[in-house]
Amino acid sequence: MALVWALTAAAAQIQCVDAARVGARAAARSEPRAAAVAAARSAAPRGARVTVGRAGELWRVRVLAPTPGPGPLTLTLKAEAAALDEGEVGGPSSPSDANDPGAPSSASHRSNTGTVMSPRMSPQRKRPDGSAVRT
Repeated sequence: MALVWALTAAAAQIQCVDAARVGARAAARSEPRAAAVAAARSAAPRGARVTVGRAGELWRVRVLAPTPGPGPLTLTLKAEAAALDEGEVGGPSSPSDANDPGAPSSASHRSNTGTVMSPRMSPQRKRPDGSAVRT
């Protein structure tokens, strides 16, 4: 029974992560806040709370959801994703960025999960040496 509960909780956590990413992408595309919340809720587990906020150039979406199961086994699952406002992607970069090959370009940004998102929104993972690998 504990194994089934753990698998169900893990699946719900994955749904929370996916929901946060969906909401962040919607907000970054300049969709109305209500549409971003609705997109995140559609991918989130039942009973999830979704918040959308902006911090500077980043849209942040947080998803909180209870795990399924009886009262003593209920935990709160959390996931957060951030996406750069598309109006900011490809904008003018500072001259100091052009001189530093290790600096992130204005055409990509890092999410809080260590994933680099390009304007085409294809995920890449960073290796320990700093180089990117497409996933």
